[in-house]
Amino acid sequence: MLLPAPGPDRDHFLATLPESPAVFALTMRQGPPYLARTALLGRRVRRLLRLGMFADIATALDFWHTASRLESSLKLYELAREHYPASYLKLTKLRMPTYVKVLLTNEFPRTTVTSRLTKSGLNYGPFRSRLGAEAFEASVLEHFQLRRCTEDLAPDSEHPGCMYGEMNHCLRPCQAAVSPEGYATEVRRVTDFLNTAGRSLLDTVERARNRFSVEMEFEEAARQHQRLDKIGTTLKLLDDIAMPIDAAHGIAVTPSSEPQAVELRPMLAGAWQPAIRFPLAQEVAADKPISLDRRLREVLEIPLPPQAPVSQRQEHLALLARWFYSSWRDGEWLPLDNLGAVPYRRLVNMVHRVATATHSS
Repeated sequence: MLLPAPGPDRDHFLATLPESPAVFALTMRQGPPYLARTALLGRRVRRLLRLGMFADIATALDFWHTASRLESSLKLYELAREHYPASYLKLTKLRMPTYVKVLLTNEFPRTTVTSRLTKSGLNYGPFRSRLGAEAFEASVLEHFQLRRCTEDLAPDSEHPGCMYGEMNHCLRPCQAAVSPEGYATEVRRVTDFLNTAGRSLLDTVERARNRFSVEMEFEEAARQHQRLDKIGTTLKLLDDIAMPIDAAHGIAVTPSSEPQAVELRPMLAGAWQPAIRFPLAQEVAADKPISLDRRLREVLEIPLPPQAPVSQRQEHLALLARWFYSSWRDGEWLPLDNLGAVPYRRLVNMVHRVATATHSS
């Protein structure tokens, strides 16, 4: 909306602005708009237009009411990407989180910790911190015999090797002690471990322990039990939303600016989808109330969109990580292992909790 010229008319306009959370854009006579988010729209804009440097050059004001910090972050990101394509990450102060990556393009793949996603390989995260990702990577490698070295290998039986090979913690591809096919089998075990959140290895070791117990080989059964304890220790290092990014599905339930409603924000394969405003008031069909569970099933029948580019998914996951790992998170996150199997009972409980917390505040 156009701003009145400085004077009584502008003062009257500014006095009518609501004191509520919002994202706003001040349009200038020249150049891109000034973008910001605020908890008190009226006070922030009055300061900028009365005391700030924008008083004489601002020509229009647009704003969008927001009911959650996640909504504010997503709206500011959307506007910044549109108006500042070269510097929107700096403007939004969006830092890329850390991932554990399995580099599958190499003949002898290895793992690495990175904050940069690529199309190739298995990207697992996001983690709360780089230290957390490094601790998880090191713990995972204790269960497998992947190489730790970073060199481009030219297998040679005369290669000096390293201490991991001497300790039998590596299959020693550098010394041609394993074929590419044999090494690929170990790589598949690692990717299966990550894709199943450790379940693939847990099941294998549990079966081995039970078999040794039945055969009364108690020493070997005890050794397998110790392996189970080590796997459990590794899984405890997993951060709450760490997952393969191609399976990064979930729903954020956040407060809504509309009374007696919540916002459902689906994420599919690491990309945010349009928000769904979900009113809690029950509707009536054929003189019978429609259950919350059924209404949620109807609104969440989302057709699968084309997979977003990796760069966009990296930024969307960064927005999720910043919100989820923050101390100011408002709302709840429901991770989904399978898009076709939403745990609706849990989702109904989340909707009630978020709506209750919003109403009580």
